[in-house]
Amino acid sequence: MAGSLIKLDEKIASSDGSITVGGSNWDSSYDVYMVKLSNIVVSASDTQFYARFTVSTPSAGTPDTSANYDRASKRFFANSSFTNFNGTNETNFYATAANVGSGTGKAVNNIMYLFNFNNASEYSFYTIENTQYYSSNQLTGIQGGGVLTVAQATDGVQFYTATGNISSGVFTLYGLKK
Repeated sequence: MAGSLIKLDEKIASSDGSITVGGSNWDSSYDVYMVKLSNIVVSASDTQFYARFTVSTPSAGTPDTSANYDRASKRFFANSSFTNFNGTNETNFYATAANVGSGTGKAVNNIMYLFNFNNASEYSFYTIENTQYYSSNQLTGIQGGGVLTVAQATDGVQFYTATGNISSGVFTLYGLKK
């Protein structure tokens, strides 16, 4: 498997309102992509951390804000049992299992796989694995996925918080070599 991940884009957050990987750095020569989030820390405590796909119209990296995102996952909590975590016809999807806290040790780590992004005749979808130490000082995570129910090509992923900024962390986009 060595050499099968080709780095296409990387952003390092520093008090950003949002971070987009792909967009103008999108390489459409891959069928499957991986997005890795490492040690993401936010400025506002107890806030949601969202994502949405981007499209090339009117320009590369434009967020698709339509109410066409559907998602389903399991949330796992160290201090309680697992729960279902789902939604339909939303304007984004959750990139975390629970609200994100700010401060020492409250970082988000994710792996997302992206499918059908270059096919304008199909829906774009993702799978997600997340671990985080969330705002209530507990370890949690999700395993699941979702879809943007619009047949269009997509060219990246935008991440943002409901309040505050993304203080720090690394966002990396890879193409999976065939």
